[in-house]
Amino acid sequence: MFGMGFMEIFLVGLVAIIALGPEKLPTAVVDIAKFFKKFKSGIDDAKTTLNDELNLSEFSQKADEFRIGVNDVANVARIDMNDIVNDEKPKKKPKKKSPKKEKKEKIITQDVNKEVV
Repeated sequence: MFGMGFMEIFLVGLVAIIALGPEKLPTAVVDIAKFFKKFKSGIDDAKTTLNDELNLSEFSQKADEFRIGVNDVANVARIDMNDIVNDEKPKKKPKKKSPKKEKKEKIITQDVNKEVV
């Protein structure tokens, strides 16, 4: 409770017993518990009233819908940009063949042409 450990609570209880005495301590504990209960219910009422007045739940729901819509548009734009970028990439130029390969190919094509004639 309130970030206090067992030893801190024990120390506060010990001081309360010494300060209030055993006769007044039970009524003081009940009064403190009632105070915290009323304080918590007051805070909860204030939160609900503020939430109702400002319509925070509606705003958060609309913000979520807007966020989803923006993400969808961003995804579509990203896909379109990828298509554009992929289309604009330069195509690979054919590799030049070495002179030895060209001579071999000429000889082969000449042989094929002779047989065809």
